[in-house]
Amino acid sequence: MQEHPPDPDDARERLRAENSREADSAWRAIAYLISGPMVYGGLGALLDHWIGTSWLVGVGIVAGMVLSLYLIWFRYGTH
Repeated sequence: MQEHPPDPDDARERLRAENSREADSAWRAIAYLISGPMVYGGLGALLDHWIGTSWLVGVGIVAGMVLSLYLIWFRYGTH
């Protein structure tokens, strides 16, 4: 049985696909870092306005960052 040499185009396509997945993962992690504090900071702002306090925005931003970092660690750091 005769084996065919590996096609360089196939190797380039696999490398391009792998690099694309890594870039997508990096952008997804950045999106988590931005959206977490924004969402939870926004919820804190709404609660501040509703309850009449002024400290829940900071708590929401910090909680959003902590949850974002945990999500990134859980999703990408355990491979």
